[in-house]
Amino acid sequence: MKKKRVVWGNVYLMFVFLLLYFPIFYLLFYAFNKGGTMNNFTGVTFDYFRKLFADSRLLLIVCKTFLLAFLSALIATLIGTFGAMGIYYICRQYNKNTFLSLNNVLLVSPDVIIGASFLILFTFLGFRLGFVSVLLSHVAFSIPIVVLMILPKLEEMNDLMLDASYDLGANNLQILGRVILPFLTPGIIVGYFMAFTYSLDDFAVTFFVTGNGFTTLAVEIYSRARRGVSLEINALSALVFLFSLLLVIGYYIINNDKKKHKSFAEVIK
Repeated sequence: MKKKRVVWGNVYLMFVFLLLYFPIFYLLFYAFNKGGTMNNFTGVTFDYFRKLFADSRLLLIVCKTFLLAFLSALIATLIGTFGAMGIYYICRQYNKNTFLSLNNVLLVSPDVIIGASFLILFTFLGFRLGFVSVLLSHVAFSIPIVVLMILPKLEEMNDLMLDASYDLGANNLQILGRVILPFLTPGIIVGYFMAFTYSLDDFAVTFFVTGNGFTTLAVEIYSRARRGVSLEINALSALVFLFSLLLVIGYYIINNDKKKHKSFAEVIK
């Protein structure tokens, strides 16, 4: 009976992953279609990748999008890390629950509402829409994600380590740099990757707060798709998917190395 459950569980998981990944691989498959459409595959060609690298405007948008994702994820990770520590260490239980509720509300709020709110705010303040407005918006909706990734690590940490550090004469800055942050590193890395991914593929919020002189990859693809899907976009999607895959592989390599070092240290002890 148990074996049957395992088999049916594997079949179900395979079906779910097939359902999720089939549209992606369908898109990537036709990036090499010589026929120029996504209807019939007539042969393999790399012309659309050549056109992609010849499109300087699109490449510039890609660079700006990755720069935006890098900066917003970095700033959101810094703020979110210290924000999570502030919620965990400073706030009383009632205040902690209040801040967590406010944090979670931002996570479940529709992106359209968040984008419209930022647009109203920037318009009211007379703030010019462009790179900075998009950056601030991405930082704002990424902070709750980072907080949610780091709080579980704070709850896992044994407070006796802090007491022992104080007994050994360490000050607050030394405890932060040598005890708390090293312990939170896995959560910080996950929070950064999540914030980076959210920023990279965000459309709704960016659509509201972007100006005439700045656009992101998601908004550019949407505007081009309205005029008809070009296989150049398929080629770009293939490269972005490959980059995302490399990021995931890199994260697992870093995570496994840290687990090995931790296990080795435990064996020595």
